[in-house]
Amino acid sequence: MAQRMELIALPDFPLVEPGDDLAAYILQSLHRADIALVDGDVLVLAQKIFSKAENRYAYLNQVEVSPEAYGLADKTDKDPRLVQLILDESVEVVRHRPGAIIVEHRLGYVHANAGIDQSNIESDFSNQRVLLLPEDPDRSVAVLRRELGNATGVDIAVIMNDSAGRAWRNGTVGFALGTAGLQPLVDLVGEADLFGRALETTTVAVADELAAAASFLMGQAAEAVPAVLIRGANLPRADIGSGSLIRERSQDLFR
Repeated sequence: MAQRMELIALPDFPLVEPGDDLAAYILQSLHRADIALVDGDVLVLAQKIFSKAENRYAYLNQVEVSPEAYGLADKTDKDPRLVQLILDESVEVVRHRPGAIIVEHRLGYVHANAGIDQSNIESDFSNQRVLLLPEDPDRSVAVLRRELGNATGVDIAVIMNDSAGRAWRNGTVGFALGTAGLQPLVDLVGEADLFGRALETTTVAVADELAAAASFLMGQAAEAVPAVLIRGANLPRADIGSGSLIRERSQDLFR
């Protein structure tokens, strides 16, 4: 039997505001699409809707800028207030150049601008607001998974995805920012290849692969598709978060 996996963009998802019930929005969208969740389904949801629901907005006019932020802003041609927020959300500036600041986020991710987002955000230009990452993405998706499970009686997995560049490739791709209900990193060391040779180093970031696949459907501009259902992935189940996806600093050859 041929293997098959489906990705379905959930339709008519509303714009999310602080305090909104994401579980209710997902169930409504599934109902409009005449889709019932089944055990083993994976929901991939954009980071932005979690951040909006959790009111992770920051207002540039309320930011107090430090001398360090002013200095880095001069080197990168960025708004000093935005640079201050990037520093506040980070533990280390890894690299910078005009137009780009690569940092290690306080949660361990290494990416541009600490994940702070200015796109697709309604804002008053007299007091511009930006969107920060959720305080704890793994907790956010775990809570949502529990709420959906309680409402449907179904055992699903949930991935929060975002997009980031890579040190050795052009362009951004989707990656898993938070996970619940699945093994995000599958270790194949010791498994045999087609010719019986044991694999020695292979681990597969399945959560990132699914996050990237869903990101392709979500788009990066005005598509307004923040939720994708994946069916048929047949993932190992686990009650752990996404921490295993972050490479330990001692093994990071790019820093």
